[in-house]
Amino acid sequence: MKKIILSFAVIFCAILSANAQDFQGMAVYESKTSLGDDMPKIDSKEITPEMRKMIEERMKSMFEKTFVLKFDKTASLYMEEEKLDAGDEMSRGFKMMGSMMGGGGKQYKNIKEKIVLQEKEIFGKEFLVSDSLPQIKWKMETETKKIGNYTCYKATASVPVDKSNFMNFRPKKGAEEEAKKKTEEELKSTNFMDMVEMPKEKIITAWYTPEVPVSMGPENYYGLPGLILEVSDGKTTLLCSKVVINPKDKADIKPLKKGEKVTQAQFADIMMKKMKEMQDMYGGGKGRGNTIRIGG
Repeated sequence: MKKIILSFAVIFCAILSANAQDFQGMAVYESKTSLGDDMPKIDSKEITPEMRKMIEERMKSMFEKTFVLKFDKTASLYMEEEKLDAGDEMSRGFKMMGSMMGGGGKQYKNIKEKIVLQEKEIFGKEFLVSDSLPQIKWKMETETKKIGNYTCYKATASVPVDKSNFMNFRPKKGAEEEAKKKTEEELKSTNFMDMVEMPKEKIITAWYTPEVPVSMGPENYYGLPGLILEVSDGKTTLLCSKVVINPKDKADIKPLKKGEKVTQAQFADIMMKKMKEMQDMYGGGKGRGNTIRIGG
């Protein structure tokens, strides 16, 4: 009898293990970025009111995106939901700007092996950004709130900024006052990089639910005792709008391989060089006279 009970116990454990290995989930996140007075404003005599409205609408949509996270117990795939665009030069330009601001490309992270891989493209060249997954020291808070049907708990942390994401730039102290003293022609020849700085860290606030018992979340966020349903860094908020546990169609969650392999630091250097090249090409009054202002 003992042998029979032991056999049943072994079989039951094997079934539980198999179910754990087969476990998958899917979460959809809506991204919104609020720039306030930092929202770019277009100044140009060559741009009609209709064109200005269209440009501002596309800039707004660039900051409102949908992402899908597919995950199991140890790994995840995170990607932006593709949107149809007009395929014109302006659309391609905004797509490139979106890439510089952290958008686009699939991301794979494995919290067991502590690795993160992300596909990125700059001017048609593909890169595979490969690095170790940064450790996040979460501070568990006492606040709770409901997101959908899930009870969520608050956690905060200070994390390193992504230096390849130009959204993380902030104006240098006194830069706005200096800009107001300059004429329009002086502003055109001003080096943008001299007016901004990249902070080393930023404070994030996350809301997670133990009702989905995985340490996963969007982007590089992970490590909480439940799925992260909302995360904000003060400018950008990622809010989960849908969760599916064990979807009918299983995802193939495997490491990414596409593109030239570089580290996060190397990719940030490449982005900075491209930014300088673009400034040298279009800045200093060499462009068509169109100005994009930041702030009032």
